[in-house]
Amino acid sequence: MRYSQLRAFHAVATAGGFTAAARTRRVSQPTLTAQVRALEREFGVELFFRRGRRIDLTEVGEGLLGITRRLLDDEAEAQTFLNERRELRTGHLRVGAVGPYHVTDMLAAFNRRYPGVYVSVAMGNSREVVQQLRDYRTEVAVLAHIDPDPALLAIEYRRHRVVIFVSPEHAFWHRRSIRIAELEGEPLIQREQGSTTRRALEAALAGAGVRPRVVMEIGSREAIRFAVARGIGIGAVSEAEFVPDPRLRAVPVSDAEIYTYAHVVCLRERQNARLVRAFLDLLPALARGANARPRAGRQPA
Repeated sequence: MRYSQLRAFHAVATAGGFTAAARTRRVSQPTLTAQVRALEREFGVELFFRRGRRIDLTEVGEGLLGITRRLLDDEAEAQTFLNERRELRTGHLRVGAVGPYHVTDMLAAFNRRYPGVYVSVAMGNSREVVQQLRDYRTEVAVLAHIDPDPALLAIEYRRHRVVIFVSPEHAFWHRRSIRIAELEGEPLIQREQGSTTRRALEAALAGAGVRPRVVMEIGSREAIRFAVARGIGIGAVSEAEFVPDPRLRAVPVSDAEIYTYAHVVCLRERQNARLVRAFLDLLPALARGANARPRAGRQPA
């Protein structure tokens, strides 16, 4: 049995005759007749009573018509479903992220462009977010740091300067900027191992031969903010993540290039999947004015 034979039968049954069905399907009448007869011969059944030009469904034909109606309805539903996915009127985009700061504006832009697509976001550390990509549990990820990997496509989306922030009692409070050498011996409250802010600051300090005095290590931005506000030490944060607070002041380092980066990452093999490509195509407009320089192993937005 072929699907074309079922379609031929359905066309004849619903049109009320072979001639009318041939016109509807734009095929010859002999072709339809041959397909229906082949179906009847294969199963040894009679689907129509043929009385000259008039045809009537047999009991078997009535039963088969109910089935073909469901089949063709399902076919139409599948076509509608696929068309909507192709045009992104529906769908589900799964995003992984290490924090809300960079991903929020991307999600807002995507929602404006494709309001019918449902978006879910899974938060985690860099290792967890990358593993979600590898396991096909997410389509794209937004990360601050990504190690070179040939299986991954990483687009440097945006960079932000790292600033020092202090409490009103600190000598830096009234300064417009400081030099990196002035951090020598300063009580520093630093982020946990693996933090991109910590990695960027430590690299700059090591390059300048400067050693602050680390007094605490805290794995929470909020907790560091409270500790700095209490005068325990100074902190470091990217400009994008600094929240204005009357108890805190951000002070840039004038003579050092200290930056954190945001990368949009996907599996290289999935970069042209419809949802993934739609998300990536939004990045150039979002990144205008941002310093999105290509780096080794990375593709510029």
